[in-house]
Amino acid sequence: MNAKNGSSAMDVATARALIANNPDVLIVDVRTPGEFETAHVPASINLPLDQVDAQLGRIVNDAGGRMLLMCQSGNRATQACTKLAKAGLTGATVITGGMNAWIAAGGPVERGRERWSLERQVRLIAGGIVVLSIVASIWVPPARFVAGFIGAGLTFAALTNTCAMGALLSRLPYNRGAGCDVNASLGRLRREGRGV
Repeated sequence: MNAKNGSSAMDVATARALIANNPDVLIVDVRTPGEFETAHVPASINLPLDQVDAQLGRIVNDAGGRMLLMCQSGNRATQACTKLAKAGLTGATVITGGMNAWIAAGGPVERGRERWSLERQVRLIAGGIVVLSIVASIWVPPARFVAGFIGAGLTFAALTNTCAMGALLSRLPYNRGAGCDVNASLGRLRREGRGV
């Protein structure tokens, strides 16, 4: 248990052993539907982080069995776990390192259409804005302040473990993929649907 944010975590090897020995374990992937479509753990469900916020009460009421949370690197899953714990659901666990660690460890993956991860998109947009603002400052000197604003935003994102730019990018059609059937995902959380 991480005392700082109230979340618990386990490494990929431990998660794989738990899944192999317990068919009621459910992996909840909190990445965008586009990221989920690119690659996900077989039998996992997609419930994007913004939907965790929107459906928090329903998740806490309906959740049954062991729930493992996953994202690309572990940050969004940790945010989801903290929110769930604060709302009263203490049985959720974060898979440390997310899909990056899962793939690196040779875990089984179902692949679809390739898309960039949300973290990679944030790096591209933030870096692009900084470069453009510095170049533009040659002609319009105050444009350099845009680079400072982006730097301050990235610093704030790191300190708070949140990302406004990532939240905005997650709403773009590119990141929606085939979409997420929230009701179907939430239905798989129900105790009676999982034999718990």
